[in-house]
Amino acid sequence: RLADGVYTASAGNMAQGLAWAARELGVPCRVVAPDHAPRTKLEAIERLGATVRLVPFAEWWRAILDHEVAGERGAFIHPGADPMVMAGNGTIALEILEDLPDADAILVPYGSGGLACGIACAARAARAVRPGIAVHAVELEGRAPFAASLAAGHPVSIDYTASFVDGMGGKSILDEMWPLARQVLAGSLAVSLRQVADAVRLLVERARVVAEGAGAAPVAAALAHDVGARKVVCVISGGNIDTNKLATILSGDIP
Repeated sequence: RLADGVYTASAGNMAQGLAWAARELGVPCRVVAPDHAPRTKLEAIERLGATVRLVPFAEWWRAILDHEVAGERGAFIHPGADPMVMAGNGTIALEILEDLPDADAILVPYGSGGLACGIACAARAARAVRPGIAVHAVELEGRAPFAASLAAGHPVSIDYTASFVDGMGGKSILDEMWPLARQVLAGSLAVSLRQVADAVRLLVERARVVAEGAGAAPVAAALAHDVGARKVVCVISGGNIDTNKLATILSGDIP
């Protein structure tokens, strides 16, 4: 199937990884992205040689649920619910524990679940080295399908509204991710858009790190929630934020 190339449905970060891998293999790569995806991410995908197709959010979310896009050819690589994608994400946990073996908690933005669950699975496997480490999902208030599903005891749908925090969240937790997520994740920590914007600004001003909304969300959660840990690791999962949105945040407003 690689003769027809590969494609994915992604708001940006996973798409960049797939585009890079496809370029290395010399195969075509196509990305179906929601029409609210930041221009910064789209340009990065195109620089890596992939073709971007923008669709309404509902159509994009359908691709996430169906693991395919009508009319597309080639191998569909799911951005989250793919064992190999999650295994790759799990190496982040191994790097964290190599640098900070006595970490107590890891906070990870929750989108389709592949990043958080991959890190949690690897952390669980390493618990012989560091018993008791907890991996928490981070979601937006009012846009938290994992938290809603935990409360209900089964996957539920929510009303989703797009925001500048485009790299995480959706209409529901994926059915295929639910059994794994509730087993390996310690729970969900919700943060507001204001808290995320403040975390973006804090990272720029104090650490000279430019993070996108989803990347700054774990920092917002660490500041807003007591997870009962001494050493907390925040996974800052991307810096693809449009400059106009960053300027708005640095001026004290919410995009």
